[in-house]
Amino acid sequence: MFDGRWRHGVDSATHPVGTALHRLGVTADLLTGTGLVLSVATALALGSGHLAWGLVLLISAALPDLLDGPVAKAAGTASVRGAFFDSVADRVSDAVVLGGIAWFMLSRHDGPTAMLPFAVLAASSLISYERAKAEVLGIDAKGGLMERAERVIALGATILAAAFWLPALVIGLWVLLVAVAATAAGRFMRVWSRAEGPAERAGVSASRGARRRAVQIRWRESSADSRWRAWRESSADSRWRAWRESSADSRWRAWRETRLAGGQGGLRRDEESLKGAASLHRWRTRRDGALSGRVARAGGGRRDAHSQDRPAGSGTDL
Repeated sequence: MFDGRWRHGVDSATHPVGTALHRLGVTADLLTGTGLVLSVATALALGSGHLAWGLVLLISAALPDLLDGPVAKAAGTASVRGAFFDSVADRVSDAVVLGGIAWFMLSRHDGPTAMLPFAVLAASSLISYERAKAEVLGIDAKGGLMERAERVIALGATILAAAFWLPALVIGLWVLLVAVAATAAGRFMRVWSRAEGPAERAGVSASRGARRRAVQIRWRESSADSRWRAWRESSADSRWRAWRESSADSRWRAWRETRLAGGQGGLRRDEESLKGAASLHRWRTRRDGALSGRVARAGGGRRDAHSQDRPAGSGTDL
């Protein structure tokens, strides 16, 4: 009933408070944990008979539970994990507070009356279970006379009345038990009527669609991170490949230019050596020719001198 009629107004009122708490560095998980700790303190105060302090602590424990959602929305950290933590913390808080009341009633009343808070706890857990199971099947099971916010308010009013008149605690718990049981029965009939017929019309297909949408949401959240990682890895690999290819190409070009430069120098050295050999050959040819001419001229001169020294008529006359 509270969620259906006044949820929008409460969200509008708590949104600025959640934004301010987020700016102060307060997280939703911190608020949920704080509410759980205050619930334990509430149980201790109620169990020891300090009903007034128990009421103050009960209100203090309800405030973090009211503000953790707006803080998560303001911070942009609303997630399935946070919702799960909040739901479990609510169940533990209910059990602890009602256990503290049972402890107090056990010291003031007989055994059967002390079991009344546990009956309220069992019916409250049944309400939460019906909603959770219906949502798994794809059926909306919200609403009812005594949701958690109404149960906390009714329990606070009972403790306040018991602080002035102790029998009001038993009366208030009986009224709360009847209202909670009626809410559980109403949710059961609502889900029973909506689940009538084949599985497809009973909401199984809707449940599959809801699970599919949840998987898609988780996939989108993880896909952004996976795409970033894949891009980063592929970018690093592509940069490495580009550097390696460019480095190999630059080394190949430098080696080729060096080889070409060395080849041209070798050709120049070969040309110079060939030119030097040709010059030496020509010089040797000229030298051999000059020596041959000189020897020939020297031989001719000796023959002329010998012919001039021979006497005339020195033949072989008898």
